[in-house]
Amino acid sequence: MREKISEVVLAVETIATTPPPAGVREREFLLSWSHGDDERQESALRMRLAPLTARLAAVALLNPRTGGGRVWYEHPGGAPGATPDGRIALIPGTEATLLTGFWRAVAPFRRIITFNGRFFVCPFLMLRSALLGIPPARNLLPYRFSPSEHCDLLDQLTFYGATRRFSLEAYCRGFGIPPPGGEAGRPEISSLAATGRYREIAELALETCSAVAELYSLWARLLSSPGGAERT
Repeated sequence: MREKISEVVLAVETIATTPPPAGVREREFLLSWSHGDDERQESALRMRLAPLTARLAAVALLNPRTGGGRVWYEHPGGAPGATPDGRIALIPGTEATLLTGFWRAVAPFRRIITFNGRFFVCPFLMLRSALLGIPPARNLLPYRFSPSEHCDLLDQLTFYGATRRFSLEAYCRGFGIPPPGGEAGRPEISSLAATGRYREIAELALETCSAVAELYSLWARLLSSPGGAERT
C-alpha cells in the first residue's frame, strides 16, 4: 500500500515598505520608468511583490486533508487566537517571528501546494528570510517539472506555461470556488495595516489557502494525470 503523502497549502500576504529598505530615491527610480497612472500602479504592485521593497504581512499553512493549520501575521504585541472552529491557530508577531515559526512548521511536510509559488511565494519567503538573517529550513523550489514536492497550481493549470496565465481569482470563478475576499474583491493590504486591521490580513491569507486547497482538489481529481494514476 502506497504511503500517504503529507501535504500542506501555503499562501502569503505582503505589503510594500514605506519607505522601502533601499530608500526613497530607489523607489522614485523604480517608478520613474512608468508612464501614466496605470503603469505607475503596476510598478507599485511589483514593489509589493519583491522582497527588497516589501515585507511579509502574513503567511498561512493549511492541511487540505484535516482542515487544520496556522496563520502567522504581523502584529507585534497582539494576542494569539484561533478561528471560531478552533482548527486554525492565529499567531501574531514581528516579521522575524513569523518567518521563524513558518520554517519550523513547514519543514516536515513532503509536499507543498501553492498558486504562483515558484515565481512569487517561495522566492519571496526564502529571500526575505535571508535578508533578515533567518536561514530557510528547506528548499521550497525543487525540480520544477514534477508536483511531488512542490505543486504550483499556476504551473499545472497552464501546463507549464503552454497556455495563458490567469489570476487565482479568475480560476476560482471559472471553477465555481469562492475567491479570496469574496465577490467584492481583495482589500488593499496596506489600507488594512494602516488602520490596524491586522486580523483581517490573517483571515485573507487563510481565505487564499482555502481557495488554493479547493483548486488543488479539483486539479488532483480531474487533471493531475488524465487516463492514469495521480502523479507523485
